[in-house]
Amino acid sequence: MERYLNKQRSSGVLLHISSLPGPYGIGEIGNEAKAFVNDLATMNQQYWQILPTNYPERHNSPYDTNSAFAQNPFLISLDGLIEDGLLSESDLEPIPEFTISRVEFEKLKKWKKTLLRKAATNFSNADNNDLTKYHEFCREQGFWLNGYATFMVLKEMQDQTDWSNWELKYKKFNEDIIDDIESRNKSEIEEIKILQYFFHKQWKALKTFANDKGIKLIGDIPIYISFNSSDVWTNQELFKLDKNCKMQCQSGVPPDHFMESGQLWGHPIYNWEKHENSDFSWWVNRINHTMQYVDLIRIDHFNGFAKYWEVPIQDSDAAGGRWVRAKGIELLEKVFKNNNKVNLIAEDLGEASADAAVLRNKYGIPGMNVLQFLFYDGDSIDNIEENTVLYTGTHDNDTSIGWFESLNNKLSSDEINDLKNILNSDSKGMNWSMIEYSFQARAKTVIVPVQDILGLGSDSRMNTPGTISENNWSWRMDGSELKDTMLRKMRDITEEANRA
Repeated sequence: MERYLNKQRSSGVLLHISSLPGPYGIGEIGNEAKAFVNDLATMNQQYWQILPTNYPERHNSPYDTNSAFAQNPFLISLDGLIEDGLLSESDLEPIPEFTISRVEFEKLKKWKKTLLRKAATNFSNADNNDLTKYHEFCREQGFWLNGYATFMVLKEMQDQTDWSNWELKYKKFNEDIIDDIESRNKSEIEEIKILQYFFHKQWKALKTFANDKGIKLIGDIPIYISFNSSDVWTNQELFKLDKNCKMQCQSGVPPDHFMESGQLWGHPIYNWEKHENSDFSWWVNRINHTMQYVDLIRIDHFNGFAKYWEVPIQDSDAAGGRWVRAKGIELLEKVFKNNNKVNLIAEDLGEASADAAVLRNKYGIPGMNVLQFLFYDGDSIDNIEENTVLYTGTHDNDTSIGWFESLNNKLSSDEINDLKNILNSDSKGMNWSMIEYSFQARAKTVIVPVQDILGLGSDSRMNTPGTISENNWSWRMDGSELKDTMLRKMRDITEEANRA
């Protein structure tokens, strides 16, 4: 059985929420998000793919977060809070002069945090029906929400240090800590929970709006989570930690032709035996929780369900790691048995893809291809399987324009001309050539980053792996960039390729 939402040829666009336009310094899940849904409908697209919406823990990366369950409060729509009577327009004044093309994270957080706090206070003091829904939300989400709220308060109390460095009475998690912290920090705990409710309420409205327009949402789950997260703190037995609560080993991927020393990610490694002993309840809960918000989940580094690259904790690069078998078959069996409506995409790029293919094929999960990588490997779209999601690029790749321009330093003029001929690019921009070429593939679904529709270069890529930079994760779309002509062109390409 293929665990896939759409049996027909289809396509969609990749754009993270934070990259949406708007006046408040960051993309939000309000009016601009709904406007983009309308643009997707105009283009005859069926999917909107986003990055993880969890609350970043470091470097503003949505792949390194404070929790695998908690959502990023800075994506909450301020206009939505005004509509609910929790803020007034005057509360927002003066609005800082934000850079249009980038999220200025620190500047944004300083300003928006005060507004979110005020809205939460107004909500807790209100006498309305929404309070009943809020309490229902807290009861339903209590399995992670209570621990998360406690963790965030403790993190503030402990000067933002890693939880493994906290004083002993807090370092070893137990349920009594939740009661203790909540009794002494009631307003702080309540604020954290209310903001999660705000996100939940607004997001459910956005999802309903999108689904009513025929647009399905593709979410993203990174296989690994940050060490300094509420998940590791509250579930220490599920990770390979030593007696001092430090990581015994760390995540990464081995050397390849892109990075000679591999990639050192630095996440904690799962203790898969302990997960199995608990019927994989943490993973089942994580996937079910995400499915509340999206229609389909992309698993980032799906290969790690088959085997993973385990690196000694003392190593400064990933070259000295080793392959270790995971419990992917057992895990997925539990996931699908618990919820037969779960739909997954496997990001199975990399050395372990053959092992991951066994898992994919067993459960009918579509894999991934990236057009840029096909050209690097001398491959062709003719060899792409039907049960595949093909991308012109991802959040970790250069844009199509940027990638092609970089080839001037890597390929001869004859090789570049051969590529142009393959893509039939003489009469149009390379971005449109790559989109059209991808849409002709057998792959059931094609996803295009919005930067490729806009024809943007390398300075507009979302992330450069292996780097820490203020440019990573900060790109935003100018509200005037997505022209009617582009929408019509995407619609025409989609219809011609029988993907509408």
